[in-house]
Amino acid sequence: MTSPDLSVVVFAYDEEANIGPVLHELRTWLAEHEPSTEIVFVDDGSSDGTSAEAANALSGSLHQRLRHATNRGIGAALKTGVRAARGAWVTFLPADGQIAPDAIGALRAAAREHHADVVFSTYDHRDDGVHRKILSAGVRGLIFLVHGVRMRSDGPYLFRRALFDPDALKPDTFFLNFEFPIRMLGASVPTAVVTIECRPRRSGRSKSTGLKRIYGVAQDLLELRIRRMKESLQRNG
Repeated sequence: MTSPDLSVVVFAYDEEANIGPVLHELRTWLAEHEPSTEIVFVDDGSSDGTSAEAANALSGSLHQRLRHATNRGIGAALKTGVRAARGAWVTFLPADGQIAPDAIGALRAAAREHHADVVFSTYDHRDDGVHRKILSAGVRGLIFLVHGVRMRSDGPYLFRRALFDPDALKPDTFFLNFEFPIRMLGASVPTAVVTIECRPRRSGRSKSTGLKRIYGVAQDLLELRIRRMKESLQRNG
């Protein structure tokens, strides 16, 4: 079978109520706009019926289904998906329904228009409350201070599969979605940014916005800085 040009990783943790409609919407969009795309579904250790619902929704499509025995985190789920992906390009969607599949079209169009190897996305509007907006601005400031790059990346990003080395990316947590962009920007890889819509969750509550995770970002940024310095010394040593 010819390898697909694009792989879409969908990761889920206890999203039984959301995953069926999300995957059906994605399949409908892909059939019209990106028909040769594969879906790589990763169940990150769900304890409910997420896997069964996903299996039903994906039946008859070009897909892979993977599962973690325990909940390992968004970063781990994305790395598992990318390891399995067969496409030259990869992007991802969460299973909560907040990102419509047409965001994939915006990412793909920007890659072609700007000859970019990585395309990031920012939200046109997201009602997370004032405290979250302040914390987000603070994190962006820390990224610039610690790593010297101005990062504009809120949502899914599109990238050439060859640029993403799961074994070289340490975080299993949401911090992976800071580390990979920081590394790409620091390496001066050709990038672009698009603006996409962020919808309300279909149901349930977010599992990735806890204060402990947000407060841990500063420490993670410093640890990444140390790792990058050691890597630079090893390359030049």
